[in-house]
Amino acid sequence: MENKVKINGNQLIELGFPVGRVIGIALEVIQKEYSLVEPEEVLDIMKNVLSSPSDFLNDLKTSAIADELMKPVIKDEIIDLFPSPQPYKIYGKEGIEGGAIKQMDTAMRLPVSVSGALMPDAHQGYGLPIGGVLATRNALIPYGVGVDIGCRMCMSIFDIPAGYVETGKKDLTKMLVNNTMFGRATFKKPKDHEIISSPLFSEIEILRGLKDRAYAQLGSSGGGNHFVEFGIVEVVDPNNEWNITPGKYLSLLSHSGSRGMGATIANYYTKLAMETCKLPQEAKHLAWLDLDTEAGQEYWLAMNLAGDYASACHHQIHERMAIGLRTNPITMIENHHNFAWKEKDVKGNDVIVHRKGVTPAGKGVLGIIPGSMTAPGYVIRGKGADASVNSASHGAGRAMSRTQAKNTLKPEAVKEQLQKAGVELIGSGLDEAPMAYKDIRAVMEAQKDLVEVVGVFLPKIVRMCGDEKFQEVD
Repeated sequence: MENKVKINGNQLIELGFPVGRVIGIALEVIQKEYSLVEPEEVLDIMKNVLSSPSDFLNDLKTSAIADELMKPVIKDEIIDLFPSPQPYKIYGKEGIEGGAIKQMDTAMRLPVSVSGALMPDAHQGYGLPIGGVLATRNALIPYGVGVDIGCRMCMSIFDIPAGYVETGKKDLTKMLVNNTMFGRATFKKPKDHEIISSPLFSEIEILRGLKDRAYAQLGSSGGGNHFVEFGIVEVVDPNNEWNITPGKYLSLLSHSGSRGMGATIANYYTKLAMETCKLPQEAKHLAWLDLDTEAGQEYWLAMNLAGDYASACHHQIHERMAIGLRTNPITMIENHHNFAWKEKDVKGNDVIVHRKGVTPAGKGVLGIIPGSMTAPGYVIRGKGADASVNSASHGAGRAMSRTQAKNTLKPEAVKEQLQKAGVELIGSGLDEAPMAYKDIRAVMEAQKDLVEVVGVFLPKIVRMCGDEKFQEVD
């Protein structure tokens, strides 16, 4: 006889069941005692048990559930994970390391998880894997957002012939050297911005000590894989949103996040979440803050401030370059990752969507997916795929760890590849060499159902962190 009941933990939470051990007990009872009962009838029974557990303490079928509901809430009780992960889609699975998949499996066992997906550029991180997207019910996971809150891509397209990247190479290189700062370096006189006047810097305790540092780092970029580069963008879609004639144009592309402010916010609220949301060891970095709590609201406001700050840094970078070029861009495209959004799921319910190293790709949403310093990047338009939770990759993804790249790659080989691609590199070390990254074309092929290509970008003059390490590759 067919098993009729197909109840999951999320449905019990929707009824009002508290997150914790009682969910697992209820699911076991349902499978054992109500396997042939219609799901609607089972949910009605569970609703009755929840509303008045004392009435069911002597019921042979539901007494275990009632007993657990009657127990006092213990603050430090370990919250049980679901026995197995909820199903989720993996794109480009053959190119993803096992550690990232294991982390995503753990995330999909959280009792607050609703849906998720793993992008083709995914690799292992802390908490949610980089390249992981996770939708939760009213729960904010600081390490589901990541440390570099609001990290983003920003592209300016100029009505300047693509050939200027060669004829004006000397001037463009000088502009990058004089107007960009990376890592710990900062401008002696930062340009002011309204973001620094946000009242949140005085209203939220953790932000009070971050304002001066945020101002000092305003308009600069982080280290690692962050960059500012001139290149050539080819607009290939004649029906593009900006009414730009298809063809090749000079373009500026930047990648950076919220600097020290984002990292401090992430670490503070992760520690707070771990103190109040006790999870098994393998899931401890996925501790969450309830959005209805004071801490959850604080993190939400601080996260959004960090995202706005990251955007302000990019806008100042692009403004400096536009002044140097003596023209305004004909359009600017910007998208961010390492963030959480309030969205609707496929059933129309409110969810919190965490995209850690993941590009928003809702229907019609524009974004940028870069490759490496010698590989193309793509201006994309999202298709709004439910299976990917309206998401796509945020880049090519690492094929080598930073340590592996430094220990195995040869400076001569990197220099040869740069010359072959016609790329001028200012700064960077071996850990950011092109060979350390996956093939962006394979990544794009794995997510062809998620995005369509509007334009293709080729980097030509690249500046990254680490001018003192430039000798490694030149």
